[in-house]
Amino acid sequence: MVRIREFKALRPREDLAAEVASPPYDVLNSLEARQLARGRPRSFLRIIKPEIDLPEDTDPYDEAVYRRGRENLDRLVEEEVLFDDPEPALYFYRQVMGEHSQTGLVAAASIEDYENDRIKKHEHTRAEKEADRVRHVETLDANTGPVFLTYRADREMNRLAEELTAADPLYDFTADDGVRHTVWKVSGPDRIGRIREIFSRMEKLYVADGHHRSASAVITGQKLRAANPDHTGEEEYNFFLAVLFPHDQLRIMDYNRVVKDLAGLAPEEFIERVKEKFRVEESPDNRPCRPEALHQFGMYLAGRWYRLTARPGSFPEDDPVKSLDVSILQDNLLGPILKIGDPRKDKRIDFVGGIRGLEELARRVDGGEAVAFALHPTSIEQLMAIADRGEIMPPKSTWFEPKLRSGLLIHRLR
Repeated sequence: MVRIREFKALRPREDLAAEVASPPYDVLNSLEARQLARGRPRSFLRIIKPEIDLPEDTDPYDEAVYRRGRENLDRLVEEEVLFDDPEPALYFYRQVMGEHSQTGLVAAASIEDYENDRIKKHEHTRAEKEADRVRHVETLDANTGPVFLTYRADREMNRLAEELTAADPLYDFTADDGVRHTVWKVSGPDRIGRIREIFSRMEKLYVADGHHRSASAVITGQKLRAANPDHTGEEEYNFFLAVLFPHDQLRIMDYNRVVKDLAGLAPEEFIERVKEKFRVEESPDNRPCRPEALHQFGMYLAGRWYRLTARPGSFPEDDPVKSLDVSILQDNLLGPILKIGDPRKDKRIDFVGGIRGLEELARRVDGGEAVAFALHPTSIEQLMAIADRGEIMPPKSTWFEPKLRSGLLIHRLR
């Protein structure tokens, strides 16, 4: 049912992979990207966040930004930092972060599967972010960042991955953040055929992370399809770059919230309102309150940590979306008390990935924000159940770690 295929990757020289590879475009702001790329002329950040090579007041959506990204990509090819793999291949990509390890298959996924809902989504996308990525893909004529897909773990695929990653790797390095990245190339019709056949028996894949990347790849492919009178369905623009992981290897971290003000309430008034739907306990010794179970929350307010527990009956337990902790917090606190109507658009709320730790929440509030909330991580089973029902999760429900590096494998559209 699901179609994946090999592709001729544009990729870095083996000795330069660590120097080229970068975090994905959407986990760093422009200032952070400038700092990280300083003194690194070959960093892939110069392709996926090319505004860092332009004056600081440059609009990140200016046409000059996309042109600079293409120029930087072409420069790395001209300098033979990047080269086109001479043969179509698949790749295994392993990431090790502390005690956690996950191994995914890098392949070209089908935009037709996306259109026909064999690739399941769980988030809405934002039009302006889609438009940005479409312009990026069109200008560079390539998928520069992989979409993070998952599938229900398959024993045969697990055995094959173990067998094929016993060979010498193509790349193997540890990034500045301590995450180890290892890539193996899989070539030859027999090996590739076995892998494609395994996926052809699967009914569906799931977008874990990268909804804007996948949507923009599909939009670009549709435009190229419409413009090609000799379209066959086999052109590279019919596919997009993806890494496919078995669901039981994935690690979802908490995705926390910080709000700038208390909507006119004094801290004491705010806590009394919170008690209507949550049991509120002050933390002993003011220790950070990391939620230990679903429907628990940590709250940092006015220099103090609190543990919140959703009261029974305050949410519909049989609704897979409304019973998510992000929904409980939004429906019972952020919306009615703090007047955050649409968290995707409201400038008073910000989101902090769990990789930054609870200390970041306290730092933000001590630095002038009003209140922060720590959430229990959403599970991959919750994500898949919601996607299977064709429903949508609230924004910023999941934070996957480790993040996929960009620049190791690039998929050209033509």
